[in-house]
Amino acid sequence: MTEEHAVAASELYTDEYAADPYPIYARMREEAPVRLVRSPRFDSYLIARYDDARAALTDPRLSKDLYGPGQHYLRIFGPNSEGLNKNMLNSDPPEHSRLRRLVSQAFAPRRMEALRPRVVQVVDDLLDKIVPRGSCDLMHDFAIPLPMVVICELLGVPRADHDRVQSWTQVIRTSGSSRRSPDEERAAVQDVQLKLHGYLAELVRVKREQPADDMISALIEACDHDGRLSERELVSTAFLLLFAGHQTTADFIGNAMLALLTNPEQLDLLRARPELLSSAIEELIRFDGPLPVASPRIATEDVEYDQVRIPAGSVVGVVLNSANHDPAHFADPDQLDVTRDRGPHLGFGHGVHYCLGVSLARMEAQIGIGSMLRRLPGLHLAVPVGELRRLPAASPFRGLLELPLRFDDQHQS
Repeated sequence: MTEEHAVAASELYTDEYAADPYPIYARMREEAPVRLVRSPRFDSYLIARYDDARAALTDPRLSKDLYGPGQHYLRIFGPNSEGLNKNMLNSDPPEHSRLRRLVSQAFAPRRMEALRPRVVQVVDDLLDKIVPRGSCDLMHDFAIPLPMVVICELLGVPRADHDRVQSWTQVIRTSGSSRRSPDEERAAVQDVQLKLHGYLAELVRVKREQPADDMISALIEACDHDGRLSERELVSTAFLLLFAGHQTTADFIGNAMLALLTNPEQLDLLRARPELLSSAIEELIRFDGPLPVASPRIATEDVEYDQVRIPAGSVVGVVLNSANHDPAHFADPDQLDVTRDRGPHLGFGHGVHYCLGVSLARMEAQIGIGSMLRRLPGLHLAVPVGELRRLPAASPFRGLLELPLRFDDQHQS
């Protein structure tokens, strides 16, 4: 069954997949809910059904430690990634528990709620620049800078460095979308990885001499005073928080606004009933989440899902966006319904690797989307949906390179 349903990555990750992967996910769930995908760098097994996906996310036989036997990070992330990827995302308990505990307090819901006034201010500042123009590229003008400013301030990245850091992270995010060859793309990403590692290492040095009330200073305290964090883990954790703290939120805001604009009755309902916004955020991430496949896992022994044997040492991808459209768990899953009861979607993951920044992501999305709906009347796409430029089909993220919008050029507070 495995070999029969194996597919080359080039056959799966097509322009059709990038535009709308959900019909392809439906076929996967029906025909091959565990599918072997072959690629030049590494093969992987994709798990598509909800029940299997939820089980796999907590299966101790599927390890997140890419630095154990086999050094899987080399084939997945490349040779310059080690300094940036030795963190809680790529580790198992007890190491994962130790690393997560060090930063979890900073993302506690109560502390995130205290950030609300600052998030409101950042949103208002961005919209103040957009509103008089009557048009914008939502990704460039709003969706990316909003979470970038917030996470940079949390970490302690100086304001003067925000644009530079954002430009580096966007090279990683948009890899594969330029006209450069694959080798040139990999070289560009590796160059940026080295620059980010060097920048963060230097920022740690500066914060050691001039500590402040920020997360990097707190991580330094954990590293220097009680040895709970190594130097490499410190820099890598800073990178994880920087990248994960803005990337998926930016893509989610773009995806969510596109979903609303292409389902105008749902947009109108949300404008008329803003009290639905909290539940709408959950529905929007279920409907078209920014992380289609969970970060890689490695089978530490032979495992079996849906009568398919996954050999030890295999890379396993849990297809979150397919699981979230499984009709066995969601009625009319391909329909956007902002009144849907908040269900057990997997958009933020499940188990010990459940998204640490979920409270911040929800707050940024609620404030950002709510403010746009209030302050940008007559909002509509500036180009046909089919002309929108998206991240490459093989990208680990689902998002838009740009989202051109038009609206009435009048301020509404």
